Amino acid sequence: MKITLLGEDGIRLEATNGPMTIEAERPDQTYSPYHMLGSSLAFCEYSLLASWATHAKLSSDDLSVEVRWTFIEEPHQVGHMELKLIWPSLPEARHNAARRAAELCPVHRTLQHAPTIAIELGGAA
Repeated sequence: MKITLLGEDGIRLEATNGPMTIEAERPDQTYSPYHMLGSSLAFCEYSLLASWATHAKLSSDDLSVEVRWTFIEEPHQVGHMELKLIWPSLPEARHNAARRAAELCPVHRTLQHAPTIAIELGGAA
């Protein structure tokens, strides 16, 4: 797998041979927590859709996933995310089914219904 940083507000995940890599378009770009958030959504969507494709006897070899986000302020946080499935070999007759499958991604669902987060402070382990 390869994750490519698409600026400060997006990533692309695509299947490649070998270990997972993270690449930036600029040498000064860092992999931020927002890129990590987008990557978790993209990886979950890719995994789910590749599995769905196998069961549907479809190829997912050319599937890639792009995630983009915009921020809102006060407080500064992600306010909107867009998911783009790039899948040239997917027959048009299967687009709606793929969209429905993508909506089942656990990370997708978690982001739609935010969990509570408990913060615990402690001393030495």
